[in-house]
Amino acid sequence: MSILVNKDSRVITQGMTGKTGQFHTRLCREYGFGKDCFVGGVNPRKAGQVWEGLPIFASVKEAKEATGANVSVIYVPPAGAAAAIQEASDAGIELIICITEGIPVLDMVRVRDHMKKTGSKSLLLGPNCPGVMTPGEINVGIMPEHIHRKGHIGVVSRSGTLTYEAVAQLTALGYGQSTAIGIGGDPINGIKHIDALKLFNDDPDTEAVVMIGEIGGSDEETAAEWVRDNMKKPVVGFIAGVTAPAGKRMGHAGAIISGGRGTAEGKLAALEACGIRTTRNPSEIGELLKSVLTSVKE
Repeated sequence: MSILVNKDSRVITQGMTGKTGQFHTRLCREYGFGKDCFVGGVNPRKAGQVWEGLPIFASVKEAKEATGANVSVIYVPPAGAAAAIQEASDAGIELIICITEGIPVLDMVRVRDHMKKTGSKSLLLGPNCPGVMTPGEINVGIMPEHIHRKGHIGVVSRSGTLTYEAVAQLTALGYGQSTAIGIGGDPINGIKHIDALKLFNDDPDTEAVVMIGEIGGSDEETAAEWVRDNMKKPVVGFIAGVTAPAGKRMGHAGAIISGGRGTAEGKLAALEACGIRTTRNPSEIGELLKSVLTSVKE
């Protein structure tokens, strides 16, 4: 089992003919069932052409109608990425994965408002995220495949790099992953920790979850409260930015302590208060999970 994507997903790439889109689409097609899962691309200026066997369509609507696509991954440059998200939403794509970094916040505010007003049922992952990986089946985004291993641990993280770090540690300890999700670090985004945790909780093949957050906002605290009241599986946590000074943005646009809120220490305390074991050392994430699972079995 997995969440969000699997070998039956049908994926189109918006921005497939650009350098980044071509590079990652090619890699993803070479992994797992990628050759079957990736079914086309979208570029209005190159409609009717074929790239490495994949048809290029003028619009997402046209691509969906022709291929049955239910997932879109977006590599469109920042200036046009929000419009690409909106187009995919209007076309009824079930899962929209936006990899693009640097989308203006106001653009994302408008897109989110549009999706709400139109009653969109699309799930948005990102923007500014590494995508989603179901080991052994499909990779949609930019995650390095070689560190993943099929298994039963769910991973959800705001940080792309820390997603890879946690996955590599788990794999080294013999723990495979059911699905690894990078939700992105922008202040206006789609799927949040709580959404991923709900999906993992309902997935019969996920036995435990690693949740990685960072300074800024209150998403981790909200997720922790939900875990306390609803989660049936062990969750361990890490929060990046313990030494971050207030008012200084740390890498991600959403990673900023404002008005004394959103500190790493505050988030860690909230997670611990809700029964989530945490570590302040990112190199100990895998060992922390191992210790929790060992204690559960005993």
